[in-house]
Amino acid sequence: MKTLAITRVAVTRLLRDRSNIFFVFMLPMMLILVLGAAFGGSFEPRVGVLVAGEGPLAREVAKRITALDGLEVTEWDDRDALVLAVERGTLEAAVLVPADYDDALAAGGASAIEYVARPGADAMALRNTVESVVIEQGALLRAAALAAARTGVPYDEAVATARATTAEVVAIEIEPIVVGELNPFQRLGQFQLGAYSQLLLFVFLTSMTGSTALIESRRLGVAGRMVATPTAVRTVLLGEALGRLAVALVQGVFIMAGTALLFGVSWGDPLAAVTILLVFSLGASGTAMLMGAVLDNPEQAGGIGVVLGIALGALGGSMVPLMVMEMFSPTLFQIAHVTPHAWGIRAFEKVILGDGGLADILPELGVLAAFALVVYTLGAWRLRVSLTRP
Repeated sequence: MKTLAITRVAVTRLLRDRSNIFFVFMLPMMLILVLGAAFGGSFEPRVGVLVAGEGPLAREVAKRITALDGLEVTEWDDRDALVLAVERGTLEAAVLVPADYDDALAAGGASAIEYVARPGADAMALRNTVESVVIEQGALLRAAALAAARTGVPYDEAVATARATTAEVVAIEIEPIVVGELNPFQRLGQFQLGAYSQLLLFVFLTSMTGSTALIESRRLGVAGRMVATPTAVRTVLLGEALGRLAVALVQGVFIMAGTALLFGVSWGDPLAAVTILLVFSLGASGTAMLMGAVLDNPEQAGGIGVVLGIALGALGGSMVPLMVMEMFSPTLFQIAHVTPHAWGIRAFEKVILGDGGLADILPELGVLAAFALVVYTLGAWRLRVSLTRP
């Protein structure tokens, strides 16, 4: 019971500190939202289409662009908002079909479809894709115009005949074949990458900065007075260890449940995902216990905790994905695996991207468990020394 009482005090301190409401609970969710909105999604080019008129030919252009594979197409009704979305990077390109499109073509004239994009090679490649739709429709309309001029049939009837004739012609079919592996990012949901990377970053960061509570307990003599009572030292050590672990798990469970409910994040196999969180939290709380036992100044611990927590998170793939590191810097990718974050991210990627289960992530869990064992052993030993020495 004494062990649980010590644990309860650690969690109560976390929840009673109003600043923690923002930094521990709100900030991670805000960052996941921002990362998902800016970089998440299907990684397909986003194209906005605005059709000013209601003619069938104009609507056909929009319909065919929407049907193109590999594009995420949305329809807009505000020209200024659409162009602004391209300028701000919300969209890669915009296609604007004028109001007189059908009338101009029916009269044998020309009508310009606007293509808006930021300069760059990707914009030019995307333009070629969109332009293919316009070229295909233009070829059909030229054939209809020629038939109408030669036979005297109405233009609308000539267009219908040309379209029916085109449907009967056997076109050249291109069968795409995927060689190698698909980009793993394409299998991620909009908020998944930010969810598991920020989960590990903040659980570890909060644990390290939370070591100040243990230092305060030592400085104020609270821990020492507990040892002076009929309370075994191992009870105090276990209570402090469980207190650090409970703080990490409270934050971790909140992030996992919150992202699942608010952003629809899928964490894969629930048992495997919860096990990753538990074993990683053991390492994070063990590091917090070690810092709280070694350092004597809360301000020093807070500063070191923030700097070291962010540095380890950045090196371990919580800011730059490990897959990107492996592609551009294999050496840095190998160095990243000195951090528990890298092993936690690898485990989550196996579960989320590879649909793996608990058996598939045993190597990663083994490394995380070994790390937790080392830091907890050192932290418990150093805390015992500080509590029992004269």
